[in-house]
Parts: sequence; C-alpha cells; structure tokens
Amino acid sequence: MSITEIALVGCAHIHTPGFIKRLLARSDVKVTRVWDHERARRDLRAAELGALATGDLREILAGNESAVIVCAETNLHQELVLPTVAAHKHLFVEKPLGFASADAHAMATAIEAAGVLFSTGYFQRGEPINQFLRQQITAGAFGKITRVRKSNCHSGSLGGWFDTDWRWMTDIARAGVGAFGDLGTHALDILMWWLGNVTSAHAELGVATGRYGAACDEFGEGTLRFENGAIGTIAAGWVDVADPIKTVISGTEGYAHVIGDALYFQSAHVSGADGKQPWLSLPPAWPHAFENWLDAISGKQHAPLVPAREAAARNTVMEALYKK
Repeated sequence: MSITEIALVGCAHIHTPGFIKRLLARSDVKVTRVWDHERARRDLRAAELGALATGDLREILAGNESAVIVCAETNLHQELVLPTVAAHKHLFVEKPLGFASADAHAMATAIEAAGVLFSTGYFQRGEPINQFLRQQITAGAFGKITRVRKSNCHSGSLGGWFDTDWRWMTDIARAGVGAFGDLGTHALDILMWWLGNVTSAHAELGVATGRYGAACDEFGEGTLRFENGAIGTIAAGWVDVADPIKTVISGTEGYAHVIGDALYFQSAHVSGADGKQPWLSLPPAWPHAFENWLDAISGKQHAPLVPAREAAARNTVMEALYKK
C-alpha cells in the first residue's frame, strides 16, 4: 500500500491535537514535516507525529509532500496558502478559510486555478440530520421556506478553554472574529449549504464575562436574508451552559426542529412525517470533513469536499455580520 506524505503547516488551531490523533490512526498517510513560526510548538507536534520540524517553509514547498494541512493563525492563511497551491500541493485549511472576504476569495481563485484537492473543517455537513434536511429542502418538502435557524454554542469562555495554548483565537487581530465568528461559521455554512446565497446580513454581538477583553465578542445573534426570500438567524457563543435547540425550518408546507439529537419533521409531501415522533429514517453519517479530505488525497472514495469558493463565500457573509 502506498503512503501519502503530508506536511503540517501551522499548529496553532485548537483542533490540531484532534487532527494529529486522526492522522496517527491511519496507515495510508504520514506527516513527514511540520512548520510553525513558534519553535516550541512545531517541535512538540513534530515529535508527536514522528516528523521533521522545520522553520523554513521553502523546505516543504520543494519537498516530496503532495499535500499540506494548514492549522496556522487565521491572519497567516493567505501567505501560507498561496505559495502552497503554487507548488501544486493539495490543501486542507482549517476554518475559516480567510481572515476576511478579500483574502478568502484570493485564495479560492488560486486554489481553483491550481486544480488541487481542497477542503476545510465544515464537518457538520456530514451529520445525518443536516444531510436529510438538505435533501428535503431540495425536494420541496417544506414548500416555500420562510424562516430557518441554526445555533452552535458551547461554554468555552466559562471554562477558560482559550486561556493558554489557544489564546490567539480571542485576539481579533489574528483570528479576525471572536466567539460568534468561530462557532457561527458552522451554522452559517449549513444554512448557505441548504438555501444558497445571502443578500443581506446583520448581527448583534456581546461580551458576557470579559475574560478575553472587551474586543473579543463572546456571543451573538445574526439575521440573514437569502436570495430565495427566506429569513435566517444564527446563534453562536462561548458562554452557553446548554444548546439544545439547534435547528428550526419553517415553510408553507412543512416544518422541522431539532432538540438535542432528535429531529421532528412534518411535511405534507412525505408519508408519516407528522412531526409527532422523532424522525429516524436518516442517511448514514459521512466521515469527518478532515477524513474525507485524507481519503481524497489518498485516492479513495470519499464524501463531497467543501469547495474553496463556498468557503470564501462564508467569509464574505461573516465579514458583513461583523460590520457595525
């Protein structure tokens, strides 16, 4: 069996340890080099992966690795991604793709032109309920959709998750966003995956604990108008002790909501969909978005990847949500 060689470029993101665990569990891929601008960080992750640590990105660009994983601070993405795609290496960039709209679309253009395999960490697309609801929206089971809502919240600020190694994620100058953008991008991705383009966006953001300073938002609510006329809302934050109601879809001929892990689905077009009991007929889950990409670069069958242009479009809407 052939082994696909990969480089890890940047180790800053909070998901880096989880990605390393996934990489070490596979026999078809191997990380051979690790770069980060912080020596201690790159040495630590290189040791975990049994890889070479380097402070010179040119070694990776000229190396044998056919693919690169970017888990650097968001404000460094463009300067790392553009030379990587110029070297024709496949690319996984942890979300969000860009710091803002302009750099995200510049990267998407370069990725498309290079023709490399790209994806990002929008793993919620693969969840059975989200797949099913997209299928039903496409099939017209809801009639004309008037309202949609997605929520994605946790207690990160309350638990001090970002106090030490991941502190940069609370620095707007490096992350581009605070809690609302960090978690809200997943909710935004699902709503746009379901309904398409957004024509207007507005958000109200707030600080609850002040643990990460007045500039770092800890919660927010956003309102979206979609091209098809539907109105969407997204909720996201790091100061929530619970987040039980993650999804609502309301249409002229159907309705759905999710409480915990249970979907309640009502539609005039689907037999048995009366909304009274949890709907259990769901498609199988896709592998995690990161695993999908690893399968793709290894030449294996895989679930759909996230196109770079779609990732950039989320940056555009999130930038609009953050504008006062």
